[in-house]
Amino acid sequence: MDSTVADYAPVLVLVGIAAFMVLAILVLGHAIGPKRRGAIKDATYESGMPLVGDAQGRFNVRFYIVAVLFLLFDIEVVFLWPWAVLYRASAISGRPIAEVEGLVVDKNYLLVGGGLFLIILLVGFIYEWRKGAFRWT
Repeated sequence: MDSTVADYAPVLVLVGIAAFMVLAILVLGHAIGPKRRGAIKDATYESGMPLVGDAQGRFNVRFYIVAVLFLLFDIEVVFLWPWAVLYRASAISGRPIAEVEGLVVDKNYLLVGGGLFLIILLVGFIYEWRKGAFRWT
């Protein structure tokens, strides 16, 4: 497959326009924006609440566990999305997606693979639940 720069020209134009707009907004904001400085303007503002304590303080380990579990189950969607697209294409067309070394990848194969993936995630979810990772007390 022979590709030239002309094939990528629309993408390059779009990236150029986006970069120009970002630079223009930054320059205009700096040029015509307000320049008032002071103790109140420079103070930390977090959701309308005054700053209390040090931001470098210790946090309960449960916050980290919830963050890691969120990432784990959020990444699940990244793997399920392409699977769902392939499964839909195979189910609608009624034809296999591909044949790899004699193995036919059709909707049944995809359904079993997706089911096993979800079962493994369910086992991990139940394990975390029984270990108490979702309890806050």
